[in-house]
Amino acid sequence: MIDNREISSFSGPEPLAAAVAKQWLDEMAAWAPGLRHTVALSGGRSATRLFTAMAAQSRARGQGFDGVHFFWADERCVPPDDEESNFRLAQELLFAPLCIPPARIHRLKGEADPESAAREASLELMGVAPVNPAGQPVLDLVLLGLGEDGHVASLFPGMEAAGWRWSAPYMVVRQSPKPPPTRISLSLAAIAAAREAWVLVTGAGKQTALHDSLTAPDRTSLGRVIAARPTTRIFTDTPVIG
Repeated sequence: MIDNREISSFSGPEPLAAAVAKQWLDEMAAWAPGLRHTVALSGGRSATRLFTAMAAQSRARGQGFDGVHFFWADERCVPPDDEESNFRLAQELLFAPLCIPPARIHRLKGEADPESAAREASLELMGVAPVNPAGQPVLDLVLLGLGEDGHVASLFPGMEAAGWRWSAPYMVVRQSPKPPPTRISLSLAAIAAAREAWVLVTGAGKQTALHDSLTAPDRTSLGRVIAARPTTRIFTDTPVIG
């Protein structure tokens, strides 16, 4: 542990995904029966490996996900069956293989009007997760990837100041530097309020973004997340420099 971040290093993306999956399953196994556990998922290559590892280890251990409610860190504004959909990725690799009940899958409606979808998602999250004194829902775990530009969820460096101060759990992001241009994302406030935030950093192309996040927080979105939280766990197969 260094200050407010904990860094675990791995030899490659597969060992990293396997370790994160195991730690998540161990945490689920220790969770008190009958209690809800809320998690926000991300998309991307790291999520592909993680979901595959989660499904395989869950079946091998005979461990289900009773009481777990699935939300999203972000979603592209596309239909749920689109190849770009983060929901589709989780549905194919995690939910369908493990027969997760639809009632516990709270997808972001990328096909709907973005502002309406963000408001609906915020209300839905606040109806499932406990709310802290600041009025922010407290997710038990937010799983994030890191982009080469230092973005997490769909919070991109260079976002206007009003975006970083957004107080609702979900927000609309327009003119994303990566297509598609319109997205729905957890706000920095919602990520900061989560009980735990785990960030998966894989690939040599992420080294500069990770370095900047750890040494110059205002340069990257991950840096802002680390600065806003008491603790952030980082799992990486990228050498940590600086």
